[in-house]
Amino acid sequence: MSPRVSVLIPSYNHARFLPATLQSVFDQTYTDYEIVVVDDGSTDGSVELLRSYGDRIRLFTQQNRGTYPTLNRCVAESRGEYLAILNSDDLWAPTKLEKQVAFLDAHPQVGLVHTGGHFIDAEGRILSNNPLGFPWPRTPTGNIIELLVRYNRIVPSSAVLRRECFERVGGFREDLYGLGDWEMWLRVALEYDIGYIDEPLTLYRVHGANAFLQHRRLLEDEVKVRSETIHACETRFMQRANDPRAMRLALAHSYACLGTDYALLGDRKRARQAYIRSLQLYPLRFKSVLRLMLTFLPIKPPL
Repeated sequence: MSPRVSVLIPSYNHARFLPATLQSVFDQTYTDYEIVVVDDGSTDGSVELLRSYGDRIRLFTQQNRGTYPTLNRCVAESRGEYLAILNSDDLWAPTKLEKQVAFLDAHPQVGLVHTGGHFIDAEGRILSNNPLGFPWPRTPTGNIIELLVRYNRIVPSSAVLRRECFERVGGFREDLYGLGDWEMWLRVALEYDIGYIDEPLTLYRVHGANAFLQHRRLLEDEVKVRSETIHACETRFMQRANDPRAMRLALAHSYACLGTDYALLGDRKRARQAYIRSLQLYPLRFKSVLRLMLTFLPIKPPL
């Protein structure tokens, strides 16, 4: 009989953190789960450590392919009705799965539910100073499409989604480096409501090897997500919107972000085009006016 929940752990060079990560799953009050670990070519002894867990986990190995191909492999090897993502350096509170499964069971219109949480350091201490430059993302429960157009609001290790949802919208984009989760949430939110449990049930570890430190690659990812997933499909986003004006403002914000991405990548022509489109949607957006002017100067605009 298949488990209800598949815990998906993409593993890459986190041998130091894996025991605590796995223990946080073993400590769950909800026990109808399997743990699917795909190691993505680790070189730090992770595979040997993972093999020591025997049949407590289902372990697969592959040559290094990146986060999103590895997550897609995790899904392909899994059997559960619900898919729970857990990065190999993050942690869960003991009641996380219990509360998320109950939420999804009670809300059939919700395709994905995420939770509150804390940022922690390499030693597991809670960080109170917004180490990534923003507070832990929170959302209401419901149609949050306008919020997601502005920027990512869901921490991957906090998310549990229905397998049917994943199969309907398609897998993670494998050409993305670090923003493939956001791109996936956008596609999910076009089809389903998003749930949120406002409790600190997820602990996201911040340390020197996090993907967010690869700044240029993330800028390139953001260009792809905004230009190809959002702005290439604006009609669908407008149709899904709670309020047309709110979506226009969100799209104006997104174009402004896209303009800054292009400017920082050195493409001033596309930056100007994006800022102009932002202003067409929202002429009173002063920041877009300022940043458009800055593209004509030999300096980079502020982020």
